[in-house]
Amino acid sequence: MQEQYLEAGQIINTFGVRGEVKIEPWCDDAAFLKKFKTLYIDSQPRRVLSAKVHKGMLLVLFEGVEDVNAAMLLKNKVVYFDRKDAKLPKGQFFFADIIGATVVDEQDKVVGTLTEVLTLPAQNIYIVKGESEHSIPAVPEFILETDVANKRIRVHLIEGM
Repeated sequence: MQEQYLEAGQIINTFGVRGEVKIEPWCDDAAFLKKFKTLYIDSQPRRVLSAKVHKGMLLVLFEGVEDVNAAMLLKNKVVYFDRKDAKLPKGQFFFADIIGATVVDEQDKVVGTLTEVLTLPAQNIYIVKGESEHSIPAVPEFILETDVANKRIRVHLIEGM
């Protein structure tokens, strides 16, 4: 079952004196988060009055947070978004939806379970744990099929992977 609320990032600091907070995004980028009109903190909806991208971070002014003191109370909080508010292009998915997926090779032999996705500048890396640990670049050469609904990923492994 898919989670309704997904982690978006963490409030790492305040910004200025008007009550804005600086959010470190845990998704593709801050621009993706900028589109949301409501974010969630401590399971409570927080209306976004303004949002802008600044040096890879998202600066947000939440309704009801009117000064730096109120913003300080939010520091280190995890921010979530509601999956129904997100519009993904066809064929894309959230990493949270494939964590725990069974990973199989081209002969349907189980390689292991996807435990983590590392987001690196060149490409994402899938960490798969089974009898041994595998680091698999998330590129079409190695990721042959991703079945999100059935949590199953078919991969092509090479020597040393």
